[in-house]
Amino acid sequence: MFDRLTVAVVIPAFNEADKIAHTIRSVPGYVDRIIVVDDCSTDGTAAVAAAVARRGLEIVHHLENRGVGGAIASGYRHALEVGAAAVAVMAGDAQMDPADLAPLLAPLASGRADYAKGNRFLWPGVARTMPTVRLLGNLALSWLTRLVTGYWHLFDSQCGYTAITRPALAALDLGCLFPRYGYPNDILSRLAQVRARVVDVPVRPVYGPGWRSGIRPWTVVYPISFVLARALGRRLTRRFLGAHRRSDHVLSARSD
Repeated sequence: MFDRLTVAVVIPAFNEADKIAHTIRSVPGYVDRIIVVDDCSTDGTAAVAAAVARRGLEIVHHLENRGVGGAIASGYRHALEVGAAAVAVMAGDAQMDPADLAPLLAPLASGRADYAKGNRFLWPGVARTMPTVRLLGNLALSWLTRLVTGYWHLFDSQCGYTAITRPALAALDLGCLFPRYGYPNDILSRLAQVRARVVDVPVRPVYGPGWRSGIRPWTVVYPISFVLARALGRRLTRRFLGAHRRSDHVLSARSD
């Protein structure tokens, strides 16, 4: 429990057998539930995860690969079912610093935000730490995501280190969340639809020795272009139709 909030951490994992045990053990002790979503791994990720002796650990199995967004959506659904008040996402490859989880949860616990996301660009020395290609890509996508969501105060749209309140999560249609690369942009656009309060929190970029990204340009450009174009269409439609209604779910969280 963190400041009277029951906390669940969702860990999407696909073929992370060599890293998943370390990731689970690194989750801070105040976290009540750790939900590992095995996205149809072929390397024994689920078995390695299940062997870790950790209170509150649960494994959700996918019989077919759904992508990182699909895995997170499954984890979110499970977190709602078990009654978590706040739900964070940490990657299964140990690229998120557990020390940054508390700062992400703090704005939710204080009632200042409905969703907190990491911003690695606020971390000193990010230009020396983040690979150049990824840094340039994130800069471009962050500006585009600002444009289509209207969250002009946010940056580092591709950072998947996040935390969300239960009411804000319940206000989203998880079945429509984009299932693969592009889900961070999609969830920001959907949060904008329900007028959720979103804040950036500095987080440390983590890249281990010999790190190589499995992301290829062709797996990113087309899906994210589709996500951003769709999000822009929704925003323009709301503007022209005057549909600027706040979500009852999010409002109820603010009045509690």
